[in-house]
Amino acid sequence: MSAGPLRYDDATIRRILTDVRTIAMVGASAKEIRPSYFVLKYLIAKGFRVIPVNPGLAGGEILGQGVYADLASIPEPIDMVDVFRAADAMPGIVEEVLALDPLPKVIWTQLGVRNDEAAARAEAAGLTVIMDRCPKIEFARLSGEIGWNGVNSRVISSKKPTRGSGYQSYGLGPRP
Repeated sequence: MSAGPLRYDDATIRRILTDVRTIAMVGASAKEIRPSYFVLKYLIAKGFRVIPVNPGLAGGEILGQGVYADLASIPEPIDMVDVFRAADAMPGIVEEVLALDPLPKVIWTQLGVRNDEAAARAEAAGLTVIMDRCPKIEFARLSGEIGWNGVNSRVISSKKPTRGSGYQSYGLGPRP
């Protein structure tokens, strides 16, 4: 299913994380030890509207956000679908995304999740697809949060990071 490492330029990632407002997180978990839980928490703290999608938890809440059974049940437009499911679930998720009106702008799959065929189908419909990346990590890397922790973020800037509010409080700049 993969043809080699995926490379995305920082400008594309930054544009997505700056423009996106509403994220549907497919595979969100209410368990605090799960990566989807702390990514959900982080993205909410950064000002995103994150809507958990998990059929087993539908009707409940995760971090104060109502949980939906599927994407079609969400009563508002979605800018991005963040996928915390295995790569073999991607074709079905892409079909579900393509049935939405309006279409989201982005499908983003988490670390280790890659399905080139499903991505090609989404891209053919005009969506941007980012695979095998984490928006929490990319946001932190591009905002300088990872750099101040002593990790090489591959981002060099003489500008001081923009200070925001909350824990882990750097940002990518003003949100439109």
